[in-house]
Amino acid sequence: MNQHLRSDPIPFIDIAAQRRRLGSAIDDAVGRVLNHCQFVNGPEVTELEAQLAAYCGAKHVVSCASGTDAILMVLMAKKVGPGDAVLCPSFTFIATASPAARTGATPIYVDVDEATFNMSPESLKRGIVTARKAGLKPAAIIPVDLFGQPADHDAIAEIAKAEGLFVLDDAAQGFGASFKGRKLGTLAHATTTSFFPAKPLGCFGDGGAIFTDDDELAATLRSIRVHGQGVDKYDNVRLGLTGRLDTMQAAILIEKLKIFDDEIAARNKVAERYARGLGNVVTVPRLAPGCTSIWAQYTIRLPKGTDRDGFAAALKAQGVPTAIYYGKSMHQQTAYKQYPVAEGGLPGCESLSQDVISLPMHAYLDEAAQERIIAAVRGALST
Repeated sequence: MNQHLRSDPIPFIDIAAQRRRLGSAIDDAVGRVLNHCQFVNGPEVTELEAQLAAYCGAKHVVSCASGTDAILMVLMAKKVGPGDAVLCPSFTFIATASPAARTGATPIYVDVDEATFNMSPESLKRGIVTARKAGLKPAAIIPVDLFGQPADHDAIAEIAKAEGLFVLDDAAQGFGASFKGRKLGTLAHATTTSFFPAKPLGCFGDGGAIFTDDDELAATLRSIRVHGQGVDKYDNVRLGLTGRLDTMQAAILIEKLKIFDDEIAARNKVAERYARGLGNVVTVPRLAPGCTSIWAQYTIRLPKGTDRDGFAAALKAQGVPTAIYYGKSMHQQTAYKQYPVAEGGLPGCESLSQDVISLPMHAYLDEAAQERIIAAVRGALST
């Protein structure tokens, strides 16, 4: 009987546990939308935007259809396009760079700090040089707050100011975290996030948002979000897209935002238990000074020479799922390897892609389940 219980799989991200906690609150929120039938730009969208702005201190929040659309909309608003270079880390999800490519601009890949997984300011400087040597105009920097921890926003802002560059913070994995006492959403010219269901603040489909203190940029974004419309929907004054957040998803997010801080605190307790239980057998994540994390993922580095596939299989056999973020950095992927890399190469990205692996992380991971995970990791590394 005990052996059977130990083989029951542990959820990698337990959305169902959160759903049970919220219970009728979600049902009631969805019911209100079904009753008023304002499925596009309903009152919940405006309410959510106001609550998100209050949460992080941003002047404007423009919700949209996805985190990818959020990045694309900002680049469109800033008129980034052919001949421009957009600098971003290569060790991240493809949605960071794909909007730049879709505008006709050229992504320039820069390296990351292996300890924090985030953009290396020194590699960023070299990337700007690389862009200019290629005959491109550096236009924007997109740092990523990877796995929940903020990038080095002070260093990046200093470089951007010296070079006259726009900073677009990709906080798809980091919204809710803070950098030196300030929540993400106010640290760059614009910040984007994703509400994909697996995110710490996720809806029940796709969704995203843009945060900015720039009045003109916010107005342009609201136009782009609806086909580029001007004073009315038949006077379109710029190229746009259909990038609205669905009202029902906004209603769900309003309920989830109510428990968001509590869930972040729970995630931090999970991260602390992992660090205590695994810190002497693997390289555990390190928080940079002055930063908090929302732990979108808990990503460890295996000892050099470890058979990562074999390690993952050993954990799976004990009901412990894993994931690899990211087995290939962007500059190694088929559709994106054509774009330039910063001078000096990307050794940090390439090293991380070889030995990172992520363990279950969510706010509802209890101590007993986590002890199983820790024991499975230690056991797999001792064989």
